[in-house]
Formats: sequence, structure tokens, C-alpha cells
Amino acid sequence: MIRLLLADDEDLIRGALAALLDLEPDLRVVAQAADGAEAVRLATEHRPDIAVLDLEMPELDGITAAERLRGHGGAVVIVTRHARPAVLRRALAAGVRGFVPKTTPASRLASIIRDVHGGARYVDPEIAASALTEQDCPLTARELDVLRHARDGDPVADIAASVHLAPGTVRNYLSAAMAKLGAATRHEAARRAWEEGWI
Repeated sequence: MIRLLLADDEDLIRGALAALLDLEPDLRVVAQAADGAEAVRLATEHRPDIAVLDLEMPELDGITAAERLRGHGGAVVIVTRHARPAVLRRALAAGVRGFVPKTTPASRLASIIRDVHGGARYVDPEIAASALTEQDCPLTARELDVLRHARDGDPVADIAASVHLAPGTVRNYLSAAMAKLGAATRHEAARRAWEEGWI
């Protein structure tokens, strides 16, 4: 029996997926979480064989949760709506063993879970193909750093304190990043950078 933890902040999706996977004779959902922090807590408590994590969750996103689950024994499969190549690279660097879009049928996901449990790695072929042709990130390391903090909604003064820069310098980096990404606000620029997997 392969023991599963499911984490998704959308209750309906998580519940439906749990019901479908529980129909499989060799799979059993032992825990469900509504956010990344809860997923980490439940994984350390239940020790599932596989944690199936949504990429976008409150508290901790799926990749951050996967990083924190390293060393707890189970493998991680990320399920996402934003299947960007750079996000894939971050996931693989975090030790994720499977990376699939949310459009994957439950029966196919069950098969992928079995393969991952058997030691294989699975990456959706379309995502893998686009990763080979992806353009490089146009942002500098400093621009990415300030956008990472802007994504959390921090004011400029807090971002400046976190990255050890003057507020005016932070504003300059945010403006440059917004211009490069064609974003109207720093929050939009941060969202785009996150969706591309750059932060």
C-alpha cells in the first residue's frame, strides 16, 4: 500500500483527488493539508510514502514545502497550473520526484505516483520540452531579490531592511524590474517573476 499526503488549498479539488486516488487498490490517502506549512507538519507526523503538493499554496508554496520535507523519507510530486520551465528547475533542485500539470487525469496521476514510489522520476513531457527552449531571465540577482520580498507585500522600507539596501535603491531595482517585465506595479512584476519560476 502506497501512503499519500495531499496538499491543496482548494478544498473541492483536494477532496475530489483524495476520493479518486482512494479508489485505487494500492493507494491510500493518510493525510490532507490546506497549506504548505500544514503539509510539512502532517508529513512529519504521518510519514507518507508520497506527498502530492500543489505548487501554489498559502504559508509555504509546494517547492518550499518540498525543501523542508527532504530527509523525511517520502518523495514529493508537485501538481501545478503554472507549469513554467524555471519552476520545474526549482522543483528538481528541491528534490521533487514528479512534476505534473493539474490537467493530468487522476488515473494517470496514480500511475505516476506508482512510478515515483518505485524510484523513477517523472516530468510532464510538454513542460520538459519547453524547458529546453526557455529564454533566460532578464532580471539581475538584486532585482530578483527585491521582487522576492515584494511578492510578500512588504513595504519598500521593510524590503530595504531585509536586503540591506537604501529604500531609494530598492525603488530603483523595483522600477527596473517592472520595466523589463512590462508590469504596472511591483506586485504584478513579482507575480510574473514567480510564475516564471525566477523567484
